[in-house]
Amino acid sequence: MNIDLRHIHKRFGAVKANEDISLSLKNGRIVGVLGENGAGKSTLMKILAGYQQPDTGQIVVDGHEVVFHSPLEAIAHGVGMLQQDPLDVGSFTVAENFTYGLPGGVTLSRRAAAVQLRQITARFGFDLDPDLPVSDLSIGQRQQAEIVRLLALGVKTLILDEPTTGISAEQKTLLFDALKSLAQTDGMSVLLVSHKLEDVIALCDEVVVLRAGRVVGAAEMPMSAEALVELMFGQGLTTRTHEPIPLGSSVVAVDNLHIRAKRVSVRDFSLHMRAGEVVGLAGLDGSGQELILRACAGLIKPSGGSVSIGGRDMTGKSYRDYIAAGIAFGAAGRTEEGLIAGLTLTEHIALTSTHGALIDWGGAAALTATQLEQYNVRGVPTSPIENLSGGNQQRLLMALMPQNAVLMALEQPTRGLDVDSARWIWTQLLARRAQGTAILFTSPDLDELVTYSDRIVVCFAGRHCEVPTWGGITLDSLGHLIGGQF
Repeated sequence: MNIDLRHIHKRFGAVKANEDISLSLKNGRIVGVLGENGAGKSTLMKILAGYQQPDTGQIVVDGHEVVFHSPLEAIAHGVGMLQQDPLDVGSFTVAENFTYGLPGGVTLSRRAAAVQLRQITARFGFDLDPDLPVSDLSIGQRQQAEIVRLLALGVKTLILDEPTTGISAEQKTLLFDALKSLAQTDGMSVLLVSHKLEDVIALCDEVVVLRAGRVVGAAEMPMSAEALVELMFGQGLTTRTHEPIPLGSSVVAVDNLHIRAKRVSVRDFSLHMRAGEVVGLAGLDGSGQELILRACAGLIKPSGGSVSIGGRDMTGKSYRDYIAAGIAFGAAGRTEEGLIAGLTLTEHIALTSTHGALIDWGGAAALTATQLEQYNVRGVPTSPIENLSGGNQQRLLMALMPQNAVLMALEQPTRGLDVDSARWIWTQLLARRAQGTAILFTSPDLDELVTYSDRIVVCFAGRHCEVPTWGGITLDSLGHLIGGQF
């Protein structure tokens, strides 16, 4: 299936998301779609997948112009999209999500659907229990389930938006093997939106680069990471090194923590942090690091052990008490937990800056304009939060964080961000560190962990070990620890 995008334009108010974009997609090719946050990548992919319609322009499939008013219409023409956060129903089982997504829905033969599910999962080596609720799956398994459903629907062009964010190395290998097989054996077209240059280098046949809503470059692979950065930003980026600073007094004391959960339990975990210290939590998806982070932020009550903040025992206290004690939490799911869909940027700022019963909307709008400029957010105070790109949403989240936090507990703070935006986020975080804020964060990116952490705690199946970064730990040795070779 050959697809041509011709002169696509899309605006959101004053923001030009896509401006005169033309692309041609051929059978059997894996194309990387690159660009900094806010470049218009996701908007263009959503237009192709039927989630949004262009203001002007054409989509031509095999020589015929088509108009997609919905994702169902796009799928009917062979175009399907795997969102960064898969669109599934958590309370349904894998089999139910698969069955209800197919034509016929509840009237479809469960037995026939189960056979089809097993055939596709077996082909790609996906480990999916049909009877398991989707809410119990890792993000990588949810992606696998969504890919299986799209293939069953007959998709011939597959769009993936940041598919390797938050998944394990093993799951990434399975995903890449599946995508290569679909392109090379089945002749499918694959569009990969990613900020991870190593993924683009490993997988793609060609790349297209967007900047400020326009196509600014295209190239055949292979290319080096340095050449891709030059293509994306017009210049290279300097290498960062770990820069420890003198630490202050003790601010966080976690002793003999026990946390029970469905998939994995944490046992006998202890961690003491000082003002200005940065500690990274590493591990495969679901190894316990998220439980530890959320327990330190007061979102999960441990079944044993203690948590103290600034010398005050916080064990068993509410999340509101933790906030009052100076804890700031940043969720990996920006739109699920960090931000509120439907609210404007001003309304978000008002929620965090208003302490009484009445809101000074004029003051909130002025503060929002100031924060947008300070944190370089592409948007206006009246913009709905869902109109912002992932990178701009992350910048707004940083603007919402209290300036004088004792501890910032952050889940994947650079999730889905381009190289330059990720460095910008860490510039802001290191400025907070210089003011005495301790930072505890999770990340699937080993480079990020080694570059910014004073210490790394590696989690595996509820167990843990600690390594200092100043000792010159290599990515290879860190990878072995993450794999459970303590």
